[in-house]
Amino acid sequence: MRTHMHTPRSGGHRAMLARWAVTLLSLTWSTYHSLAIPRVTECGLSCSQGFTCRNHVNRNVFNSFCRQPPPSMSRSVLEALMLSTVMKCAPQDGCSLLLRVHASLTLHESLRGLEACSMSLDTQETHCHSMRVSRASRRQQVGQQLQVHFNCFEVSMAQSLYITLRTVPHFCGVQLNQQYNVEDCRDEDVGRNVPDCFGEAPFSWDHYLGRPSAEKLSYWVDRSRKVVLVQVPEAPGSPDYYLRLCLKWFTCEDAGEPVQVTANSVSRMVSLPYSQEMPCLCLESWPATPDAVRTQTCPFEDDTEALWDAIHYHPGSQALSWEPACPVSGHVSLCWRPGPGAHCLELENSDRPAHRRVQYSLVDTQPQLCLKFSTSLGFWVRCPFEQPRFPAWKMTIQWAPSRAHLRVAFFSPSPTSFQVRLCHRRKMWPLACHQKLQATPLPPASVSRGDFTTDPPVAFVDIPRDEACGPDTCIQGWRTDMHFSAPQQLCNLQCAAEAQTPGTSDLTESFSAKSGSHFPAKITSSR
Repeated sequence: MRTHMHTPRSGGHRAMLARWAVTLLSLTWSTYHSLAIPRVTECGLSCSQGFTCRNHVNRNVFNSFCRQPPPSMSRSVLEALMLSTVMKCAPQDGCSLLLRVHASLTLHESLRGLEACSMSLDTQETHCHSMRVSRASRRQQVGQQLQVHFNCFEVSMAQSLYITLRTVPHFCGVQLNQQYNVEDCRDEDVGRNVPDCFGEAPFSWDHYLGRPSAEKLSYWVDRSRKVVLVQVPEAPGSPDYYLRLCLKWFTCEDAGEPVQVTANSVSRMVSLPYSQEMPCLCLESWPATPDAVRTQTCPFEDDTEALWDAIHYHPGSQALSWEPACPVSGHVSLCWRPGPGAHCLELENSDRPAHRRVQYSLVDTQPQLCLKFSTSLGFWVRCPFEQPRFPAWKMTIQWAPSRAHLRVAFFSPSPTSFQVRLCHRRKMWPLACHQKLQATPLPPASVSRGDFTTDPPVAFVDIPRDEACGPDTCIQGWRTDMHFSAPQQLCNLQCAAEAQTPGTSDLTESFSAKSGSHFPAKITSSR
């Protein structure tokens, strides 16, 4: 909740205004917790525009056996799994609860559909729904993002579920899992509209044990001041109370000193400062009684942006690392962007679990090399080498001394090994690549001008003109002395047919591929 409280800076009625603000914010908080659960008139399946999908009759078991994914399929093809409760109501029968499953994936030529399964953690009973993408959509939309909504999982209040999302066919290691707890009668909308809640009083352990309920705490976040404001309720005979902010891992680790609110405090409002919004930054509260039960509420559960910025590059070892500041369920991979705004393509053998520190050794500092973070909430891409302070190499294509060849030249601030391969576009991604060619190293320049882009190349490869020129052909070049290197790519070379004019330079106009251009490049003779 993003409610901001502005404290009056002056005026004789400061105390009255503060009490008014607390009352208003408390009402706002109550209203926030009373937001209605979304209604649906019927359960069903829907897909994003441009795709044709249909329900598929499914047995009440998981997709049992998996097969190895094809080499061209990234394990992060399933991008997001989001769960929420919806309500379906009938005039005479009241309302029932349904689980809405929202899935996001990148369509691959080998995928025929999706399967979502819900298992009750209490009874182990499992229900599955699956969908199929039409053959025409699969052919036309390969590489595009597909959004799918399942609305037909019947659930019960307070039910604990384990949701699994898998591909059809099921590829080993390509799935998303998430645990979900359905609302109970304490939710105002559920308590008012679900028949099982009629006449039932919400149960409270604090009430049963004769303790003041932690749920009566009102809090809100002032993001402009980076503080969590907490209002501790007054109750006859209530004990002192402790409050603190903590980082919730297996236990709640200190992020600030506990604040004690005594029973006779004049003000029962506490301001708890924080430095950064993180999903595991939680408010912990407990009464000052022996063996008190501590409760945690995490107001920043959806603030995951800060997690992905903890990326560090170590120039000495040329290692790239990331460490989660909060518990994360998902995976991390290196990827590269063929061009500005293009989808980030995963590098082979770079997939790592995200629940602990991740480190990649010998990483090429190219601006198009990025880190991709994938969780059940979606995916995020960070490109740490976009800043110009990182050294990068450059690939250019020009005429070779023999007019029957094109020369792929590499420029680098230091001696480096390179490789080139020819690729051909096809209707479905990825490119069909073959014929790896090792670049020939050249002696370093005896005198450097200080700018490696104006120094002579450090390596080159000559490619027959007939193989390199033409539509749907791409040339990729990358470093081979690194464990992880993002290729530079130039496509659709349009080679001019003019003969060289006597007396002109052997080399023609140079076209660079600084960011992996997809655009046609025309190579012409210099006159």
